[in-house]
Amino acid sequence: MNRGNRILVLGIGNILWADEGFGVRAVERLAEGWSFPPNVTLMDGGTQGLYLLPHLESADTLILIDAIDYGLPPGTRREFRDGDVPAFLGAKKMSLHQTGFQEVLGSATLLGRCPERMILVGVQPECLEDYGGGLTDTVAAQLEPVLDRVREILRDEFGAGGEPRPARAATSTASAAVSRQAYETGRPSAEEACRIGDPRVLAAAGAL
Repeated sequence: MNRGNRILVLGIGNILWADEGFGVRAVERLAEGWSFPPNVTLMDGGTQGLYLLPHLESADTLILIDAIDYGLPPGTRREFRDGDVPAFLGAKKMSLHQTGFQEVLGSATLLGRCPERMILVGVQPECLEDYGGGLTDTVAAQLEPVLDRVREILRDEFGAGGEPRPARAATSTASAAVSRQAYETGRPSAEEACRIGDPRVLAAAGAL
């Protein structure tokens, strides 16, 4: 294994918008189930935009996991490499002011600090408009196949395939409150949310 090759496995997306959170949930699941050599970093990039730039600058290889709108049937998996990666990033922007990951890569390139290798493993989303919703069944079914592919890339191309993590040693990139299980099972019904609001949000805002 080449320990000098610093590998960043980065999940990007927004868990508030259903399948847009696929990349975040994939890295969360990867961290829970597997441990990797010291040169492999797993990171929930969320929607941090340019705040991710220092992490890209310190990586030699970037493996991205994201929901990608290819215009293909929901759940379709695709893989892109190096110069083809920026054109396919970001299924949804939350506002005109949000920095897309294309801009992050562009900034790293202008600074001459873009990772030498880039690999994007993406899944076609089914739903991006369900605010507060979790992954659809179609897209959730692609979590394990995508993680199998990411581990295969790490093992076969970089000699860093990792080892299954014992259940007692499980870890996560997400806090307990927004882990996939807690987030998706804790969602109020549409009727309750319409009448009284989502208590998860109201409590955080001090409204309860």
